Parts: sequence; structure tokens; C-alpha cells
Amino acid sequence: MFRFANPDFLYLLCILPLLIGFYIYSIVWKRKAVKNYGNPDLLQELMPEVSPKRQYLKFWLLFAAITCVIFVIAGPQFGSKLETVKRQGVEIMVCLDVSNSMLAEDVAPNRLDKAKQMLSRLTDGFTNDKVGLIVFAGDAFTQLPITSDYISAKMFLSSINPSMVSSQGTAIGAAINLANRSFTPNETSDKAIILITDGENHEDDAIGAAKKAAEKGIHVNIVGMGQPQGAPIPIGTNNNFLKDKEGNVVVTKLNEQMCQEIAAAGNGLYVRADNTNSALKALQSEIEKMNKSEQDSKIYSEYDEQFQILAWIVLFLLIAECLTLDRKNRIFRKVKLFS
Repeated sequence: MFRFANPDFLYLLCILPLLIGFYIYSIVWKRKAVKNYGNPDLLQELMPEVSPKRQYLKFWLLFAAITCVIFVIAGPQFGSKLETVKRQGVEIMVCLDVSNSMLAEDVAPNRLDKAKQMLSRLTDGFTNDKVGLIVFAGDAFTQLPITSDYISAKMFLSSINPSMVSSQGTAIGAAINLANRSFTPNETSDKAIILITDGENHEDDAIGAAKKAAEKGIHVNIVGMGQPQGAPIPIGTNNNFLKDKEGNVVVTKLNEQMCQEIAAAGNGLYVRADNTNSALKALQSEIEKMNKSEQDSKIYSEYDEQFQILAWIVLFLLIAECLTLDRKNRIFRKVKLFS
């Protein structure tokens, strides 16, 4: 596993655009200064040793060196020793609807982005728990097997979009069944499924799947995304919306009744997400009620420093920058091998 020992230093990367901006400003200022003395073409003949290309090269060598230095002080590391530790926690499988209807904007910024924001904040509150991620539309796929690696969970979460599942629909039952099979075997800790969907175009026996999960002691919690009155589905960036075969704008509505029935069958919680944090707080409260038990987790206990290669690159870049002269060599300036 790769990580940075001091990730806060990566904020120094913000100075790189400022350096580029300052360099561009200095070039513009120099050109204006030269024009004040006369025609730049005539002045170029009077300064044959001046080499703008060499000056550009020196800047980019220094720029690359500064970039590498920032990564060096951030402390790149690779995990070298994997250990199994005992932790008190629960297991949670998240099933996230990625159908096109989740792009509706009746919840800001849209249903899918709101769900991702909520899950990211929920993950921030985990300590010794395990979490997995399933995405579904017309079919369900495991995006992240159950793990205690929250960094990977948030990374996978940020990359989710509707194009991940080609077949459209809302296969809630398939997602619940897949989640049932994804928990760690023989673990005694409480298990729960958090299913986030608008419930539209429901296709399979989700209630039956939720009942099977409840029989195993797995609670199925539902978060309804959207509003019952519905909203159109944006396409592209020009205020275009999805239309049916007759040319009418499709309005996607939250199927709240169906979501409530699934939650009831799964002995879980139903909550509707809105533009507040009420749904997040309800989920956090529900997780706190779960019984935590001792479970095995594999973690990296030792890390090897990986800054050496970057340090050598920095040294090479600085030496190259120092050896690159601002001006052309007087001996070789008239040599034109390719003329």
C-alpha cells in the first residue's frame, strides 16, 4: 500500500501555478522593456549570445526540481509488513444506485453527488469497522470488497458515475443479494446493508431479498434520494434533459413507498436524504446501535521510505540547471549543424 507520511506538505503544490504565473509575467515584462529600447529584431542582432530557449529550459528544470522536492518532503512510503490485528467493529456493505435517474437535481448538487458526499462523511466516522461498496443499476457489481482500508473506499467512491454500469434500471434485489454474499464468513460482529437509491424502475424482488438478509440478522437500511414530485434528468451541460420516444421530458420521482417497504422487510431504517445532514445523522445513530465484536483486520505496520529516487532526480535537475548557461557559447554560437 502506498501512502505519504506527511500528506499536509502536498498543499505546497498550490504554489506551482503561482510560479508559472510569475514566470509568464516576467517574460511579458522583459519583452515590454526591450521594446522601450527599440525594435526587438534589431536588438536581437546586437545581443547574439542571448538565448531565450536556454532561459525557458532553466526555468522548467527548476520547476521540476521544486515539484519533486515537495513530494520528497511529503514522505512517499510503501507498506512492507502486513499484520493481522484484532479490532472491535461492525461490517457494513454500501449499495449505491448509479442509474441515470440519480443525476436528477432535486437534491443539490444532484442525487448521486449528494449520496457520495454523505458516504464520504460517513466513512470519516469509521474507526475499527469494515466497509464494502457495491454499485448497481440494471445489474449489480462489487466495486470494493469489504475492507478496513478507508482511503481506498473513499478513492473508489470518488470515481463512481452512471457509465460504470451499462444496463439501466434499478436492480435493488440483485444488489442486496450480492451484499449478503459479501460479508466476511464466520464473523460475529453485527452486519448491515446501507442501500442508497431513488427506487425508480424497480425490477426484481427487492422485498424478498431484504427478508432473506433479515433472516441472517443483517439489517437493510434504505436512504431515499430525491423528491416524490420528481425532477428531469440532465444530459450534457446545455440544459438538455432526457426525453422519451414521444419527445416529452422524462421526470424521475422518488419511489418512497417501495423504499419504506424494503426497509421494513429488512428490519432496517428508512430515511429520505435532503439538503441537510439529517440522513447522515440518522445513519450514524443506527450504526452506533450495532453490536461491535472482535474481528480480524490486515493492516500495514511497517513502511519503507521511497524518497530516494526522487531525491536523485532533484539532484540531477539542479545540476542540469546550473550547467545550463543563460547565454550561447561564443565559440559554438555560429555552428549550425543542420543548416
